[in-house]
Amino acid sequence: MKNQLEKLVLTDEETLNEVVNCLAKHISINSTGAGDPQNLFKVLVRAASKQDTIENTSKELKKSTCGNNIRYHLGKISNFKELEIQLNSALKSQIPKGLKKKNLILAIDLNLIPYYGKPKDSEKPYIYRSKAKDGTCSFYAYATLYTIKKGKRVTLAIRGVRWQDTKVCLITCLLAELSSLKIQVKRLYLDREFFTVSVIRWLKALDIPFTMPAIRRGKQGGIKQFLKGRKSYKTTHTMYRSKDDFVTFDIWIICKYKKGKRGQSGIEYYVYVTYKVNTNLNHIHQCYRKRFGIETSYRLKNLCRIRTTTKKPNLRLLFVGISFLLVNIWVNFLWGKISKPRRGGRLIYRTIFPLKQMLSFLNQAVERIFKVVKTIYIPLE
Repeated sequence: MKNQLEKLVLTDEETLNEVVNCLAKHISINSTGAGDPQNLFKVLVRAASKQDTIENTSKELKKSTCGNNIRYHLGKISNFKELEIQLNSALKSQIPKGLKKKNLILAIDLNLIPYYGKPKDSEKPYIYRSKAKDGTCSFYAYATLYTIKKGKRVTLAIRGVRWQDTKVCLITCLLAELSSLKIQVKRLYLDREFFTVSVIRWLKALDIPFTMPAIRRGKQGGIKQFLKGRKSYKTTHTMYRSKDDFVTFDIWIICKYKKGKRGQSGIEYYVYVTYKVNTNLNHIHQCYRKRFGIETSYRLKNLCRIRTTTKKPNLRLLFVGISFLLVNIWVNFLWGKISKPRRGGRLIYRTIFPLKQMLSFLNQAVERIFKVVKTIYIPLE
């Protein structure tokens, strides 16, 4: 009776085929024989599903080609811009149909991966300098444009940050990817990295509603002059980069009582820059935190990112792009297969197919194909 009530909707083999076919369709790798693209992608997917290195993955899989051979074929990916286009094409192919041709609340975020050592000439164009973190001021940075639907993050576009990229350039490049999806911006959320005169002026010129936190600089004046009082309020502020380079914008100052949290008391202030935002003071802070809250952070991507020590910008971009793609495919499975239509919206069975379950499917499907090394031998002298 139980078997009659259950419906088989997805297997680990189908899951692997969907992922590998998507990668093979959109990402070009010229290889043959043991380095067949399908086999290469299966090894990469297995490494991603276990957050492992290519070298260790190839050693654990009995029928896999060696790590050096895999890296040799991956080294043929030499055009950073072309790879970026291919990854964006792959991401778009896995966007649920319900998101296309809609007005959406979007967010742009920067993910920084620490870079250590002295960069080579081939690496310098892709090194991003930022505030010190994890013992370095140099990073490989990736800007992403995403939306949240029913608590799930869907990445619409990715851009590997170049050293000459301005914040305006990043926003323009990412938003340009929306044209093929016919998606309009209902509201845009940005993190504090984008709090600059040029960004605020550019978004106002494009007439895009947005919200971003303001940075408090200096000991007095600037934003800090508004951190007073016991009630939330709205006002305007003019920020200068020079005498003739400035912008005026609305700011919302939100007061929150700490109420003994973490042993602290008193008022905590949050300041947001806004433009054409239709909400009230009580919700602006909640709305912003929600966009970057549950299951929207980069921890999802980190669950399926290939570990590596390589400093090659192209491979770094490929591995990060694969991790975002896996999350998109997972969300697509949830909406397309692990759900059923009903009045008032689809019923999604989230608990039976978390992201870790999909990664487990991918891992066991690859291991069944390549077999796992179960014995080792000491060489005879």
